[in-house]
Amino acid sequence: MNAKERRSQIRQQLLSASVPVSASALARQFEVSRQIIVGDIALLRASGFPITATPRGYLVLEKPAAHTCTIACRHSRQDLLDELYTIVDTGCTVVDVVVEHPVYGQLTGNLAIASRYEADLFWQALCRHQAAPLCQLTGDVHLHTLTYPNPDALERCRQALAQKGYLWEEAPCCDAVACGKSEAHFEPQKKN
Repeated sequence: MNAKERRSQIRQQLLSASVPVSASALARQFEVSRQIIVGDIALLRASGFPITATPRGYLVLEKPAAHTCTIACRHSRQDLLDELYTIVDTGCTVVDVVVEHPVYGQLTGNLAIASRYEADLFWQALCRHQAAPLCQLTGDVHLHTLTYPNPDALERCRQALAQKGYLWEEAPCCDAVACGKSEAHFEPQKKN
């Protein structure tokens, strides 16, 4: 199999995958090094194929979900897992985490966390690699892009995060019609 055929098969596998596929798994399957797979993914991305890397592997980006919103949060490292549980328990998915770095500008980490199991995997990876979460670069303030099944789920999520003191502000939603907001509100939510 030549490189072009391998990339075509990787493309098809990612299109049919319902969960992230790791570079290591692809390397084993195609009997090449992980670095070869990373290069293949880079070439597929450069050709316009919408691949994103998550902590658990590669996913094909589809059209944005019908309901997408950005929220701002602030909490300590010890509350990170509880924040993720709070979000997924309300039926929302954490698409990414975004911080504004004073030198690098916007930094985004793709998460794709939709369950407690996926939140646990992310937390275990942070601990195993002794990695600092991105929000530690910005005094624990960070944004999350969320997808949600309906406006009620988003409202439950906001209320639960505010009740725990994690909601920092309500940022503008991409789905402004559904939530009725058109600009950011920079008022921190107080912990009750």
